[in-house]
Amino acid sequence: MAQKSGFDFFGFGDKLGDESDVREIFWSTAKKAARQIPFMEELVAAYYCAMDKNTPLRAKGILVAALGYFVLPTDVIPDFVFGLGFTDDIAVLTAAITTVKAHITPAHRLAAKQALADRS
Repeated sequence: MAQKSGFDFFGFGDKLGDESDVREIFWSTAKKAARQIPFMEELVAAYYCAMDKNTPLRAKGILVAALGYFVLPTDVIPDFVFGLGFTDDIAVLTAAITTVKAHITPAHRLAAKQALADRS
């Protein structure tokens, strides 16, 4: 039986976040990035697409990886660097959203619009 490493790579410890944790981290990061990401509505629609049980697994994988990169505080350019912090996130998210755009439905976009209106 393999032993667990003593190093916590992602800062979650023994807890693998459940959906409510993922939602909380996503919205916290989205709120910080809202002014720097010009396509926030499309980003939130991508989040809803990733959480949709009808989205194909490949599309979910691409979106979850990109959204994971978006919410993790450690990446190529740290998010706290003023003016540059979200540029790498924007590049990754743009590529992911472009790749799976056919799977982002009008229902996802409507949910995104409503969620952003509720949170503003």
